[in-house]
Amino acid sequence: MADQGFARVVDGVNEGEVTVVGRRSGRALSRPVWFVRDGRSLYLVPIYGTDSNWYKNAVKTPAVRISAGGVELDADATPITDAEQVAHIVDRFRQKYGNANFERLYPKPVAALAIAID
Repeated sequence: MADQGFARVVDGVNEGEVTVVGRRSGRALSRPVWFVRDGRSLYLVPIYGTDSNWYKNAVKTPAVRISAGGVELDADATPITDAEQVAHIVDRFRQKYGNANFERLYPKPVAALAIAID
């Protein structure tokens, strides 16, 4: 069933933390992230696209933890590299965080991760 509490909380939060399993070390590694929610999915865009280490880790081991606004969610991440889907997600990021902020902080927006939140 849906984790409605998580969805409600993340709607009012701009930054969270993603925890992934290191693909070489096997250790839990956490990084701050921005995200957007679209329906029943939470989307993360790695700053350096497919070159971002946390993205590579999530591709190898999709089990991730998202923490934001005092709530946590353990879920599997699905990588997205389809240009049309990524463009839609990037548009949502620009709407939430502003075009100038997005352009300044995301030099290679060519991939995303989708996390089902229910």
